[in-house]
Amino acid sequence: MIQNMTILNEMVTDKGSDLYALSNKSPVLLVFLRHFGCIFCREALKDLSLKRSELVQKGVHIVFVHMADNETADKYFKKYNLSGVDHISDPECKFYAAFSLAKGSFSQLFGLKNWIRAAEITTLGTPISITQIGDGFQMPGIFVLKSGRILESYIHKSASDRPDYDSIIACCEV
Repeated sequence: MIQNMTILNEMVTDKGSDLYALSNKSPVLLVFLRHFGCIFCREALKDLSLKRSELVQKGVHIVFVHMADNETADKYFKKYNLSGVDHISDPECKFYAAFSLAKGSFSQLFGLKNWIRAAEITTLGTPISITQIGDGFQMPGIFVLKSGRILESYIHKSASDRPDYDSIIACCEV
């Protein structure tokens, strides 16, 4: 995992707050996205949009990491009713690497499971997109941070994995 937690000071959101400082105020749900054209990332945005008020009530602060510029990211977040959410642009994937998020293998990205899940998501109203901003081979991941430490993590085994956000943030509940 992360060898040097000082990376959290380098991870500055679009609003100018560093991740270390945010994690000292409240638990942070740090969500690393693949790219905005990824149907599974758009599903994650939809899921987190629906959970946003619940997470806020629990005192959990959502921060997304993406590979787009902030203006493009803001448009996607607005589209998924996540306007105003904190996010960090990482086009070089420096922070992805710091959190040990690897590039996906062929089966992790294009395996049968992914095709089946993509078809299911499409039938539920999320269209396929050919837009890709960033490294299409980058795998996503989710971390819960508090006081500069990782309390919980979810590393995707395939691009189509759908995390259980409630179990991930359970470490934050008293």
